[in-house]
Amino acid sequence: MISVIGIDQKKKIFKDLTLSEAKSEKYSWYWVDIKEPTTEEIEILSTEFHFHPLAIEDCVEYVQRPKIDYYEGYHFIILHELNKMEMDENEIDLFVSERFLVSFNLKSSSTLEIVKDQLSSEKRMTKSPLHFLHLIIDRLVDSYFPLMYRIEDELGDLEFEQMKKSVNKAVESLYDIRSDLSKIRRTVLPTRDLLYRILNSSRFKDLSEHRIYFEDIYDHLMKLSDMIEANRDLAADIRESYFSLSTEHMNNIMKTLTIISSFFLPLTFIVGLYGMNFHYMPELSWKYGYAFILLVMGLVTVSMYIFFKRKGWF
Repeated sequence: MISVIGIDQKKKIFKDLTLSEAKSEKYSWYWVDIKEPTTEEIEILSTEFHFHPLAIEDCVEYVQRPKIDYYEGYHFIILHELNKMEMDENEIDLFVSERFLVSFNLKSSSTLEIVKDQLSSEKRMTKSPLHFLHLIIDRLVDSYFPLMYRIEDELGDLEFEQMKKSVNKAVESLYDIRSDLSKIRRTVLPTRDLLYRILNSSRFKDLSEHRIYFEDIYDHLMKLSDMIEANRDLAADIRESYFSLSTEHMNNIMKTLTIISSFFLPLTFIVGLYGMNFHYMPELSWKYGYAFILLVMGLVTVSMYIFFKRKGWF
């Protein structure tokens, strides 16, 4: 599906244009949004815009990280959008020049839909494609913060309730959180590097006029990077705490079982000794022998208990 929006010299917005209409001199620049394209619509990238084959190949094949490539007359930018629940990555491809901005995504992008809905109310973004690029990246970066706040809350709950949760469930939750953090990290760090390249590039015309806006996005990405690293460290600390608690709990169980076994060692010896049934054992024929052995066994048990108690093993 292709939608075309044009902005004329008076910054007035015209929607639902054809591509030939948008290319006319009436419009100072235009936005072409290509989402969930057919084969014929993909071919427009080469037939109408004559983009580089490598850039088109990156559009139709998933690229692992955000990046920016410079071509003659335009710039090619890859961004990643993260799903709020499953944290799945959705790629957004952008071709930016002084005359147009072309967005291409194999799946529908919620970020671009929000930007499209706000198009008529945002005056600043109609100035140039570079302004519009800022709005898209800014909206995308802002969408990362709720994901980080959610992860922070989950880590806070795990840290607060670490004595109540079972270790297996807690560690499983931690691995899920660390997996989400890795996904965000794989998106945020390359996007931060991308913004750094834009800010330090001489290929963007009139960048000085918009630098403050891109610097603001860069600051947000730096904050996200710090939050990611802090939460990764916190997750590692919580995991170590759970493992320590688990080890301590297991040691207490083993200590208790060992002490119980120690009680039965002398008793087993006594019972085994008198269970040999030798004929010449005086105690076997003694009238009070059975009561005496029970008394000895009781005294041995009490003595061991007092000894263990003084040693602090209970």
